[in-house]
Amino acid sequence: MKLHATQTQQYQTVTGYETDWIEINAQRFDYSLLVLPEVAPRAWPVSAFEQLQEAHFEVLAATEPDLVILGTGERQRFLTPGLMASLMARRIGLECMDNQAACRTYNILMAEGRKVALALILPTKRDN
Repeated sequence: MKLHATQTQQYQTVTGYETDWIEINAQRFDYSLLVLPEVAPRAWPVSAFEQLQEAHFEVLAATEPDLVILGTGERQRFLTPGLMASLMARRIGLECMDNQAACRTYNILMAEGRKVALALILPTKRDN
């Protein structure tokens, strides 16, 4: 899906997405990403929801957002409280959504000037 352009081109904006890729400022990525408005997207070493560990959320907490939008894949899934401990200790909010909703929500909050982080889990491509 392609998203419409807004007046946020100086920020890291989701410009398109499908099940196995995301496009940030017209650059396509086919692996899990951590996206912040004013920092270039970077790989996030998670290829499945079941792989999530506390250390992944410590990395998110270190970016000091007010809110983390977690894209959990094709369907919405929820975390156990233990995984969220590092975010909760720093009073950082967390919302879990399917990837499409996470991308749309990130764009809206980022355009409003909110200090938001998008952590998106994309499946790792496997060779046949």
